[in-house]
Amino acid sequence: MSKRITLQLLALLSLVLASCSDDENFSSSTMNYLTFSQDSIALDTVFSNVPTVTKTFWVYNNSSSGIRCSDIRLERGSQSGFRVNVDGIDLSTAGSTQDVEIRKGDSIRVFVELTSKTQNKVDPNLVEDNLVFTLESGNQQKVNLNAYSWDATMLRNYHVTGEETFTGDRPIVIYGGLTVDSAATLHLSPGTTLYFHSDAALDVYGTLDARGSAESNVVLRGDRLDKMFDYLPYDLTPGQWQGLRLRSSSSNNVMLYTDLHSSFNGVTIDSCDVQPLKLHAEASTIHNCQGYGLLSNNATVELYNVQVTNTLSDCVRFEGGKAEMDNCTLAQFYPFDSNRGAALTFSNSRSPLLRLLCYNSIVTGYADDVLYGINDTTTTNAYAFLFDHCLLRTEKVTGEDTVYMPNVVYEDASDTTKGAEKNFKRIDTDSLRYDFQLYSTSVAIDAADPVTATPYDRKGRKRDDKPDMGAFEFIKERN
Repeated sequence: MSKRITLQLLALLSLVLASCSDDENFSSSTMNYLTFSQDSIALDTVFSNVPTVTKTFWVYNNSSSGIRCSDIRLERGSQSGFRVNVDGIDLSTAGSTQDVEIRKGDSIRVFVELTSKTQNKVDPNLVEDNLVFTLESGNQQKVNLNAYSWDATMLRNYHVTGEETFTGDRPIVIYGGLTVDSAATLHLSPGTTLYFHSDAALDVYGTLDARGSAESNVVLRGDRLDKMFDYLPYDLTPGQWQGLRLRSSSSNNVMLYTDLHSSFNGVTIDSCDVQPLKLHAEASTIHNCQGYGLLSNNATVELYNVQVTNTLSDCVRFEGGKAEMDNCTLAQFYPFDSNRGAALTFSNSRSPLLRLLCYNSIVTGYADDVLYGINDTTTTNAYAFLFDHCLLRTEKVTGEDTVYMPNVVYEDASDTTKGAEKNFKRIDTDSLRYDFQLYSTSVAIDAADPVTATPYDRKGRKRDDKPDMGAFEFIKERN
């Protein structure tokens, strides 16, 4: 090898070594700082003693040289309940980590969780800590970690065996399920909220007596308090818990001013003798279910001022039995699947439909026809129904069938400008926000029968002398 070539190789090698040296040059200049993808990490509202989901953020070095963190630690140590993993180092075990190097143009990832301690307070309480990055230069940078911790009563596979009352003093979180035994009664007082984990249902063999008030509803919902996306809380998505089931031995159940939402099936009623009243629901809501809203199998059901909306399967389905509905809103705008069910289906296929009476109600949705009656002529089962003073999105009946559907307003399915949405104040499928109170242009306004309409609406407001169809009375603007 010639001397000239040797010198060229040595020069090239020195350039490579110089380049490596530059890459590994860590500056202690006070001019250099780290950059964070987020300046604070908010874990929303969480239940005390329940681990949160994991959130993450990035730490970037955008300076012209490497930065060495001489120390990374939680300011409050283990006091706050935050758990942090920095670039693979668990600070909840180590307490802190030293000499973390971040090369120029590089980054590290940080994971954050929280299991907060009992706060001994009624309302959610702010819990926070700072993740402190101490640089080799002496500079300190902080990322704030925060959440609101809420003390709750935790019940796991809980059985109500006698007369028991739950109150709204604090949230009640259910794991595994809540069962009301056959000789037992569970009372839910105004303001009571039951938060069900994804595996949990309310299973009633005895009696459920849920009596909220217009000002303070009973609420049955999932236990996720966080968000799927920044704009979308999990509470607005269906299938968060398993729903309410009234077993064949159950009777005389009451849902008054009760809000049940975001479950798999809303209310499932098992077949039984039709003589006892199975369910009286009044001024209540069943909304956003991944299965049925209300499925009644050969039972006696009363629904007054009840809203049942947005379900993958039918909003309401009666398989035989007896049912009476007055001033109800059944609206099928389920946004997650175009193959959604009807707003209302009734059938005598499995059991006789002894009586279905529907007064002053709205049955509507996206489809041209959202009302299905199934008369199985291969059986001798009864098939008796009446719709009176109702707004229906279905094919108009003529001839003899009009006796079963008097004073009906048929929604014009050919109106595609806003379709059935024009009846309601808000149908926002993008943000999953809905308000099924009547909009000023709805034909349901002043269209109910004053003789048969309920005196008060879903919100406890007195109806006027020209009552409206549906669960909500339109509140006319006063001059």
